[in-house]
Amino acid sequence: MRQLRPLTLILALCAAPLAQAEIYKCVDAEGRTTYTNDRSAARGCKAIQQDLPVTSVPGPARAPGSGASSGPSPSTFPRVSPNDQRARDDTRRQVLEKELATEEAGLAEAQKQLAEQEAVRMGDERNYQRVLDRLQPYKDKVELHKRNVEALQREIANLR
Repeated sequence: MRQLRPLTLILALCAAPLAQAEIYKCVDAEGRTTYTNDRSAARGCKAIQQDLPVTSVPGPARAPGSGASSGPSPSTFPRVSPNDQRARDDTRRQVLEKELATEEAGLAEAQKQLAEQEAVRMGDERNYQRVLDRLQPYKDKVELHKRNVEALQREIANLR
């Protein structure tokens, strides 16, 4: 269901005579109130009278720079000690560095295979396109390993 924010609702109600859109107030089974202008989603909802004056109550003041996620965590949210988090970060770094070493070895091997194939000349490849077609899988493998190495290096650089 498409929900409207309070400011959007106020603007929508003020512009309602111009836009001629119906706004519906919906209350679900848990008592939560939502507003929508989608008629198909408003089954069982009440249309708001548009000829009533609009008033609003300001929300609680927020500290500058605080977002919705900066609120306190629920008491049941699991907490991780700094030492445990540091150990997890170290383990993650080790795994990423191991993957990086594996990808670098794979890149070196793929480059070696490409160089070997570039040195090979087959008698039926008088057409240069055949040579390119034969080498393309080796080039693709080299590019894949290069992208993986770059991605792993970026990931490691982003670690704390």
